Amino acid sequence: MSRDFFTFDDLVQHLGRDRRQVERLVNRGLVPGRKVGGEWRFNPTEITHWLEQELRGLDDSGLAQLEQSRQSPELSALPVTSLLLPETCEVPLDAGTKPSVLQALIELAGRTWQVWDPASVLKAVKEREDVMSTGFENGVAIPHPRNPQPDSLGQSVIAFGRTFSGIPFGAPRRQLTDLFFLVLARDSATHLQVLARLGRMMQWPEFLDRLRATESGAEAYNIIRETDQQIGSA
Repeated sequence: MSRDFFTFDDLVQHLGRDRRQVERLVNRGLVPGRKVGGEWRFNPTEITHWLEQELRGLDDSGLAQLEQSRQSPELSALPVTSLLLPETCEVPLDAGTKPSVLQALIELAGRTWQVWDPASVLKAVKEREDVMSTGFENGVAIPHPRNPQPDSLGQSVIAFGRTFSGIPFGAPRRQLTDLFFLVLARDSATHLQVLARLGRMMQWPEFLDRLRATESGAEAYNIIRETDQQIGSA
């Protein structure tokens, strides 16, 4: 698509939902958009941010539908494992504050040699956190830049870390956070597909409990890969 906006038809295709369902959302003002000359126009960046918030309220079926509608060419049938490596998993993560967690995660991702401009990426991740924390009530956070970073990354990357004690990360109800997935994507399709799969993993039985019982990055990687495979074959 050469234009810098979505039409209504583009939006339906992008969301992968029934046209009537999208019409209801748009007409109720639940999707960010505006009319120009009587035609709906939607900003792709605003739609991505709206979807990020929608993810928090979706069940496994809704997340699976969103995941299937993305299908990034950069990812295999196992979206998370496609971008995560044993060397980008660290337990314990040596950090005790939000800024130190973000710095440590960027350094982990840098082990792949795919983070070409760590300072710019870290700045983008911090700016996203300033808009709204990526922390969930279940003690998980998924920090990421507000926009894709094609100029700062050779390939998309995921890094995981667990702190042995929870830290304040801005999650709802002041819930402390101890599990962190850094998602650095080169494009919005990869970004949203990964977020949808991570959302499904967080709902997978015992997944978070098993991660909290890990003692090493290698063990955490194996748990994440195994859960990614189980969901992919479900």
